[in-house]
Amino acid sequence: MGRVRLRFSPIIPTIASFLLAALWGLSVFAGWGVEAFCPGGGPEDCPQRLYLVSTVSGLFAVLAACCTAGAWLVPTARRDARAFTWLLGVGVAAWIAAEGVLFLGGMLAR
Repeated sequence: MGRVRLRFSPIIPTIASFLLAALWGLSVFAGWGVEAFCPGGGPEDCPQRLYLVSTVSGLFAVLAACCTAGAWLVPTARRDARAFTWLLGVGVAAWIAAEGVLFLGGMLAR
């Protein structure tokens, strides 16, 4: 089994992915998003519009989770430093996109 040699620790983007995943999950599933973007109930259809936004954001979240997990679980990716770094980078970028879609969509759902 080969070791991946990077200029930075692979733990940094992995922890970033886990933190962004936790923020996204709490925003979508624990009601943080509804509380933030539809305070006091807001317009009647605000939670429904936010649900649609979170569904679109979920597509990026699934991509991010698959890339992050793939970087660590697929043996070929673990042996190849370029593939490992690429998968972790795409994973973090997809989490940022998921958060961005959720935030922008929440601002528009008001």
